[in-house]
Amino acid sequence: MLYTIATILGVIILYTLYMYFSQKKAVKPLSQEEFIKGYRKAQLIDVREPNEFEAGHILGARNIPLTQLKTRMKEIRPDKTVYLYCQSGIRSGRAAQTLYKKGYRDLYHLRGGFKQWTGKVKSK
Repeated sequence: MLYTIATILGVIILYTLYMYFSQKKAVKPLSQEEFIKGYRKAQLIDVREPNEFEAGHILGARNIPLTQLKTRMKEIRPDKTVYLYCQSGIRSGRAAQTLYKKGYRDLYHLRGGFKQWTGKVKSK
């Protein structure tokens, strides 16, 4: 029993470390100030679900939910800078990993996500 728990914990730790380092390689996290300096010249993608996006999003963002990213990837140009964000920074990190695996290289995401954002917001 104890051996099983230790094995499961070991697998979880290894997976977490793998995800951390592969995400660190794929995407550069930016503070809000750094994000504001560059997002207008980049493709700004909100990877939250449509209901979250409609409740409020960064002005100029396109909504491509993480759950639809693989089928909508052709909407994002690989030759242009991509700025990603979600609610807390977790989904945007995953989105960046997905894009990185498909050859996208100029990837950035908002550290702390939309919940930390104090800039301009648009809502429906």
